[in-house]
Amino acid sequence: MAIADPRMANKSHFMSHATLRMATVEDVDLILELIQALAHFENLSDQVEATREQLQQCLFGAHPAAEVILVFEGAASAGFAVFHPNFSTFLGKPGLHLEDLYVRPEFRGRGHGLSLLQRLAQLAVERGYGRFEWTVLDWNASAIGFYRRQGAEILPEWRICRVTGKALNQLAQNSSRKALSQVDTSPLDRSC
Repeated sequence: MAIADPRMANKSHFMSHATLRMATVEDVDLILELIQALAHFENLSDQVEATREQLQQCLFGAHPAAEVILVFEGAASAGFAVFHPNFSTFLGKPGLHLEDLYVRPEFRGRGHGLSLLQRLAQLAVERGYGRFEWTVLDWNASAIGFYRRQGAEILPEWRICRVTGKALNQLAQNSSRKALSQVDTSPLDRSC
C-alpha cells in the first residue's frame, strides 16, 4: 500500500526504528544530560540545580518521586519523558502528571514525542488512573498545536502556583508551630 504523504513514510521509518524503555539507575547521566538540553531549549539553563546524586536518589532510591521513559533511535538517545502520579479529589483517583517531555532537535518530526505520549497514556490506563495531564509553555505554539491534535484540552483558566527556594522555607517557617505540632505529618514524608 502506498502512503500518499511522503513525510509520513519517512516518519513511519523512524518510528519503526525507535525504542522506548523505562530508565534504570544506569541512565542517570543520560537523564541529567537530557534535563540540561531541555533547560537550554526553554532558555532556563540557569535554573538547573539537579545533580547526578540527586537524580539517583530521587528517581531510583527507596521512595522514587518520579519515573522516566527514554526514547532511542538506534543507539542514539532521542528524548525522554519524566512523570509521576498525582491525585484528583474530584475523580477520587490517581492521575499521571507529565513533568517534562523533550525530544532532541535533530530527532523532532519523527514521531518520538507522539510515541512517548501514547506510552504514557497506556500507562495511565493500565494503572487505572483517571487522567493524564501536563503543562506547556505559552510561547511553545508548536507543542500546543501538537497536544491539541492528540486530543488534549488546554485549560486557560488555570494558573500554576509555585513556591520554591527561600520563599518555600519562609512559608514553612512562618506557619503556626502550635498547629503543626498537633498534626501527624509522618505519612507525608516523601523525601527522595
